[in-house]
Amino acid sequence: MAGEDRVAVVLGGGADIGSHIAKRLIEAGKRVVATYRSEASKARLVSLGVTHALEMDAGDPDSVARLQDSFGELGLEWDILFSSVGTMEPIGKFFDVPFQDWSKSLQINALGQVGALHALSGFRAAEVTNQVCFLAGGGTNNPFRNYSAYCVSKIFLIKMCELIDDEYPDINCFIVGPGYVATKIHDETLRNKDTAGENYMRTLEFLDTPGTDLDNVYDSILWCMDQGRAVMGGRNLSTKHDAWRDGGSALAARLMSDRNIFKLRRVDVLEKPGG
Repeated sequence: MAGEDRVAVVLGGGADIGSHIAKRLIEAGKRVVATYRSEASKARLVSLGVTHALEMDAGDPDSVARLQDSFGELGLEWDILFSSVGTMEPIGKFFDVPFQDWSKSLQINALGQVGALHALSGFRAAEVTNQVCFLAGGGTNNPFRNYSAYCVSKIFLIKMCELIDDEYPDINCFIVGPGYVATKIHDETLRNKDTAGENYMRTLEFLDTPGTDLDNVYDSILWCMDQGRAVMGGRNLSTKHDAWRDGGSALAARLMSDRNIFKLRRVDVLEKPGG
């Protein structure tokens, strides 16, 4: 297919981050196909001017599987896929939350997203490097108490980026941790005051700050795309903390020189003499 038949796919395009990324891609001249779960989300996408809005509930494996047919009917290829799907619930200690709810969270936050990529894999553009971006979240570097389903889902996505990068040389697959962003997902913590623990107060304090700017999130994703697979393939970038701004040449050089950094690895701490 010619380049004009290529689009960017935004999973969860009706969400706050998803709709902003879709808007920025449209402004950059990209045609966007976005997924929605509710009629309100669909209306939001239509108002943005997406090329097509497709229904998909990441929590429903059958709905995810149907994405293959609904996208196939459009006769398009994609060369960018971004996922903004996510929920922090259930919130509470592992043994205290219903396991059915816990496993449903993994379906939404992990399996549904890679399932959508799998369903759309046959429609990726040929003879170009396709861009795939997921969103990381809290707890990837430490325990995230009372949010185990959300946390382990993000770990799953981080490792899947590396596995996809290893298996498919035509895909620059990476994941970006945006930091605290002022979106509706934090309403889930506020609704679960009794089980959120210390994160309840942290969320309240965060809501009094600007948080990470959504344009900053978009720009960091764009940086990862521009650097390409040699630099960002299989990696996890922090929008807030990593030195990608102002060109990020030093960061790119560092990533090129060490294929193990910004990935999931066992840290080998050498024992001190006499320790």
